Formats: sequence, C-alpha cells, structure tokens
Amino acid sequence: MKKIAVHLADGFEEIEAISIIDVLRRAGFQVTVVSMNEKMDVAGSHEITVKADALFEDLDYDNIDMIVLPGGMPGAAKLKAHSGLREEILNFYDMNKPLAAICAAPMVFGNLGLLKEKRATCYPGFEEELHGAIITGEAVEQTENIITGKGAGVAIKFALKIVELFNGKEVADELAVKMIEN
Repeated sequence: MKKIAVHLADGFEEIEAISIIDVLRRAGFQVTVVSMNEKMDVAGSHEITVKADALFEDLDYDNIDMIVLPGGMPGAAKLKAHSGLREEILNFYDMNKPLAAICAAPMVFGNLGLLKEKRATCYPGFEEELHGAIITGEAVEQTENIITGKGAGVAIKFALKIVELFNGKEVADELAVKMIEN
C-alpha cells in the first residue's frame, strides 16, 4: 500500500485538501494528513478546521512514497517558507520519488528549481513563481514524477492523476466512474 503525506498549513484550500485525501483513501492509499503547525488542528482559508494525523516533525519520511501540497493562501506561502518541508521535497526529488502540488502550491517546487523545463500548471497569477517551467494552463500536468494542478475546481482530477501514477489509468478511470467524475 502506497503511503502519501498531504501537508496542511493554516490557510490551506479546503476543497483541494479534502478532495485529495478522500480520493486517495478511496483508492486504497494510506494517507497521512500532516500539520505544518505546532498543533494538530489546521485552519483552512474558509475557516474549516481539519485535525491532522501527524505533526511534520514527527513524520518519518523514509516511510512515505509521495509528498502532496494543497494550495490556498496563505497556506501555500507557509509551505514555501517551511525549511524542513523544503528539505524533504529536495530529498524526494533527488530520490526520484513523486511530488504533487495544486493551485498556488506549485510555487514551492518552482522556487526550489524543480520545475525548470518541465510542463506545469498553477492557479492563475502564480506563474512567475514556477521558475523556468513550461506553463501550460492545463487543468493537471504531469512531467516525470511531478504532478501539478490548476486549482480547487480540478482537485478530483488532480487526485485521480495521483491514483493513475501509482495504479495505472484503468484503475483511476474505474474510480472516476464510481465517483461519477466523468
């Protein structure tokens, strides 16, 4: 079973976070919701509070298969500013382990130089943060092991792309049909 860590900082986009967590759990992945705060409760940008499964400093990243970053502001900016998270993302990139970010959060990868000459997408207005990326404006993009998504309206499609990465298109399509996504 693949283990995926979804990282939440105060100000995250609730639709993105919850949709991603839900779809990945439906697909049978072990999803750990990670608080980037010093407490388990994380407040979304629309005042919905989510209780995390783990604090960032307590998570063993050696046992994680993928890092996922929901967007929303100021949540994505807080993810970008977190030095420990940046270090883990760089480790994952160096080990060719999958990374995914949606909405404003692809700026975390962009600021680390991970998107240079790679197709990527993000919420309109954050393109300049994706340093050196080939900005497509598509709903979801995957280049190698990096998946980026445009925003809340494509959160399910984004999560299904993660399912496809690990389990194949047929499994992702079957799940989409069960959820009446297509």
